[in-house]
Amino acid sequence: MVSVGPTTSMRMEKFEYEFVKTTGVRVIVGKGGMKENTERACSEFGAIHCVFPAGNAVVAATEVEEIVEAQWKDLGMPETLWHCHVKEFGPLIVSIDSYGKNYFEEKKVEYNEKKEEQIARISEQVGFIK
Repeated sequence: MVSVGPTTSMRMEKFEYEFVKTTGVRVIVGKGGMKENTERACSEFGAIHCVFPAGNAVVAATEVEEIVEAQWKDLGMPETLWHCHVKEFGPLIVSIDSYGKNYFEEKKVEYNEKKEEQIARISEQVGFIK
């Protein structure tokens, strides 16, 4: 394994509840936020969704001890589902906890509340740019 760069999480959102329910997976690692299906899966089954920070793909690969199997190779190497044994995999950011609390969605609301004020402030400072 040379690089472990998770795929965009949101593409799997519509499948996530059923996937967690069926497979028993308790840690989902992806890139970017998720929504209701993943929140529900996390709260009902005690799972968490984590985000692997950008730029750490090579660091993650150094933690892979064994590639157990690879499924869906016909989708191409980046989309293949890899089953690996790892040591201390990370760094990870927990974006949805086991209670279904969605950190990304909470922060999005907070940031949007401040957005208009900040845009006005920036616009005053760069008003000369048209």
